Amino acid sequence: MGKFIIRRLLQMIPVALGTTFLIFAMVFATGDPLSGRCGERPCSPAYAQAFTAEYHLDQPLLVQYGFYMGKLLQGDLGTNFFGNSVAAELIERYPTTITLALMAVAFELVVGVVAGVLTGIRRGGFLDNLVLVSTLVVISIPIFVIGALAQLVFGVQLGWFPITATQGTIDQLILPALVLGSTSVAYVARLTRGNVAENLRSDYVRTARAKGLTQGRIVGVHTLRNSLIPVITFVGADLGALMGGAIVTERIFNINGVGGFIFRSIAQRDGTSVVGAVTVLVVIFLLANLLVDILYGVLDPRISND
Repeated sequence: MGKFIIRRLLQMIPVALGTTFLIFAMVFATGDPLSGRCGERPCSPAYAQAFTAEYHLDQPLLVQYGFYMGKLLQGDLGTNFFGNSVAAELIERYPTTITLALMAVAFELVVGVVAGVLTGIRRGGFLDNLVLVSTLVVISIPIFVIGALAQLVFGVQLGWFPITATQGTIDQLILPALVLGSTSVAYVARLTRGNVAENLRSDYVRTARAKGLTQGRIVGVHTLRNSLIPVITFVGADLGALMGGAIVTERIFNINGVGGFIFRSIAQRDGTSVVGAVTVLVVIFLLANLLVDILYGVLDPRISND
């Protein structure tokens, strides 16, 4: 396992370098990096000169990227329009986004897996049809519509949850987490249902029944572990996306998280903040994929991580 983790970490290096270079090039090479830095007015020559010197914009692109990576390895993601450190801005916002993401993942795993198992065991029944129809409806509705309806019904009319989450507390994040995980829980339920139904027809399940094992042990121990492998793949990628900040959901509920930070940076054409935030997202996605690969071996010992 140790060798596998080291090998995967080494494989991440060229991926991280390639993706961060593409992000850096799209922001600093395909447009004017000074665009929007000074609002609607053009930047003064002194500011333009200082900005050019800070990011070495008068040098070739590879040289610019080399200087950027040198700062990045020291934890310096640059400064935004307001003179604040991008790293400090992300550190301030990530606890809220991580809490929101973990709550959404917990919701989609618990509800999605339970619904998928129950419908996979009893295919064609009332519960199966109900879950299939409801998940199809959820998948078909855009997330901003679900968020607005949730605010109206559960926040304004019923008063069960706050309609905004400006403080980022647990009670304020419950409704955004349910909205954020609503689409994913539909996919998890469908993935689990299909895999449970398929694995229940496998030879090893017939053998287990022939040995006299109970239905609960067959489903809970043997079938479920194999059925969760594609679910873990989906959740791993979804976790990386959620850790990056769900921009739409955070905007709807006015959450001071990473998603809101990225949205504001794009709207203000703050290229430095966009590059820094997306660079962190790349690392998060790579680590999430590593975690998924490790869980493969835990769920199915036949999958070797050596």
